[in-house]
Amino acid sequence: MSSRKTKDFDEITAFLGDYGSFQILMIVLLSLSTIMCGYTGMIVVFVSDTPEHHCKVSINYTRNATDVEVSFRNQSIWIGSNSCSRYTLNRSSTEAGEHNDTEPCLDGWVFSTERYTATIVSEWDLVCHNAWMVPFTTSLFFVGVLIGSFVSGHFSDRFGRKPVFFFTLALQTFTPLIQATSVSWLMFCILNFLRGLGQISNYIASLILGSEMLSPTARMSYALLGHSVGFGVGYALLPLFAYLVRGWRMLLVASAIPGLLFIPTWWVIPESPRWLLQKGRVEEAELIIRAAAKRNQVQAPEVIFRADECLELMQNTGEERQTYTYLDLIRTPNMRNITILSVLIWTATSMVFYGLSLNTSNLNGNVYLTCFISAVIDIVVYVVTWMLVNRVQRPTFICSAMMFCGIMLLVIKLVPEDMHVMFQVFALVGKVGVSSAYCIIFVIFTELIPTVVRNMGLGVASTAGRIGTIICPFVIYMGVYSKILPYIVFGTISIMAAAVSMLLPDTRNSKLPDLISQAKHIRGCCYKKETATAPSDLMAVVDSSAV
Repeated sequence: MSSRKTKDFDEITAFLGDYGSFQILMIVLLSLSTIMCGYTGMIVVFVSDTPEHHCKVSINYTRNATDVEVSFRNQSIWIGSNSCSRYTLNRSSTEAGEHNDTEPCLDGWVFSTERYTATIVSEWDLVCHNAWMVPFTTSLFFVGVLIGSFVSGHFSDRFGRKPVFFFTLALQTFTPLIQATSVSWLMFCILNFLRGLGQISNYIASLILGSEMLSPTARMSYALLGHSVGFGVGYALLPLFAYLVRGWRMLLVASAIPGLLFIPTWWVIPESPRWLLQKGRVEEAELIIRAAAKRNQVQAPEVIFRADECLELMQNTGEERQTYTYLDLIRTPNMRNITILSVLIWTATSMVFYGLSLNTSNLNGNVYLTCFISAVIDIVVYVVTWMLVNRVQRPTFICSAMMFCGIMLLVIKLVPEDMHVMFQVFALVGKVGVSSAYCIIFVIFTELIPTVVRNMGLGVASTAGRIGTIICPFVIYMGVYSKILPYIVFGTISIMAAAVSMLLPDTRNSKLPDLISQAKHIRGCCYKKETATAPSDLMAVVDSSAV
């Protein structure tokens, strides 16, 4: 029996360094891939916006400045209209100018083309009694995001990081091209679902692929800086394209351009060597590491992955291997508390983040400028979060950020509705808080959930967050009845999430838990040290960056 000490992947590949040419190339390419995710994730702001509109009249008529001159149409006369109805009066009442009842917009609507040449709302008359179809369309996108969050990890574990990354990239690229040819609202909705599935699956696959090829130092910079900022850049490019391309069909076509340009990188981006080792494909993993060493101009050992050094990196299939299920997320008190908190906080944060982002078009003012400012705020927040992540306690950071967001949104209630600029200022300043919290929750729950159930735990939390995003379009729709109501809902949820987050334990400078018995207890609760569920728990340590 060999006495050689086993090593983890980071120790074995430490000779590559942190920021060599190979690592920088991977960070740049995979960060650029998220630009399309940011663009696609927020494109609904412009594609589904509702232009100003009024009832269409299919007869010849004249209108003076006061909109009261009349023209006959059988026994009814149009004398004015609003967005969902028009006035009528009888022939006998014409001379007196007396108004009768209103009637629905029987001949359809006329939509303003001042801001857009067309949106799906003007394309299929999604107003008045059909107005519910607009938030439903957005929710279907997030249903696709929910399912993508749930299944992408499984497919990535089974078929490999690289194939899933490029398949979902192709799905996210070609689906908008087909969606731009939609001939009905139903066809658009089905393709919107597929677009959401591809968007989140590609985003997660790029995060996993990059994290597994980088050292711990570079991994943190990639996740919080490169990956997140790439998403923000895509979000910032969206209003620029939308300003230049005013029609929804060509805007969707434009969203496919980055994906088409990125497909050739199949021959540059390698498979995850960690995943190859897990599958026992040692020779392929060594070839990738040697190619990286050559690019970094460093000397690789004669044998990189020695069998007696990396047994734990390879997936055991014997009976001694402990099998974990979703029940293990709630089996022990500590894990149960962490799982419940992750679901609550992730749901609230996702709902508020996407709610404020998608509500951009409902803020009075220049929608293109407001959307761009919102994106720039996100980018700045991601950079600041990266700088503060190891200087402030994680629970304090999340609580402060969400509390700040909640207060800013609730203060909007005190602002008179005619002060549109103040509305915009408080909404955008509030978004600073939720953007930073949304960025940091990926870090803290990765550090809280043990390695043996980390994929499942983050999958459950992320799926719960998508439920929040499915609900948020309908919360935004409440603004039709009261402009302030969505902000009250989002502000209240933010403050509740801030209070709950203070129960989280701090994970700064802590070793990642590998086993369920190592799960931390939440603040205010102290349980006895939890024992492993089986002796084979000790064999279940897998790479901590599989997320």
